Amino acid sequence: MKIIDLEPGDPRLEAELLPVLRELRPHLTAELFRDVYATGHAQGLRFSAAYADDGRCVGAAGWRIVVNTSSLKKLYVDDLVTGEDARSGGVGHAMIAHLEAHAREAGCYELNLDSGTHRTGAHRFYLRERFDIVAFHFTRELRPLP
Repeated sequence: MKIIDLEPGDPRLEAELLPVLRELRPHLTAELFRDVYATGHAQGLRFSAAYADDGRCVGAAGWRIVVNTSSLKKLYVDDLVTGEDARSGGVGHAMIAHLEAHAREAGCYELNLDSGTHRTGAHRFYLRERFDIVAFHFTRELRPLP
């Protein structure tokens, strides 16, 4: 398996990463994804893609380095998904290791993420990967997603 970071404008973002990412974020169209990455990149958003030995994209991660008063400096994972046909094959573990390496290189104190309350399989995975549940995440919807 090979994991690479993809910059805005890389054709693999839409052709290879987006179909995997849409398993987690089905509302994303190619146009919306381009817009989000164009705006988000300036705010630190990055995407990493995991490729199987046969060249298929089997995992996607959206992440950023965040500086704030609670953790000082952390790598926050916006999106982490393994393609359905590649689950339980070590992709998620490899993606976490890749993200942790970025976090350590950047001098982060934490690697963290949020996970929807209905995603119990993902929660089991995160607990196996030695993540702790340390907070509740509260949301007030202001308008529906497109």
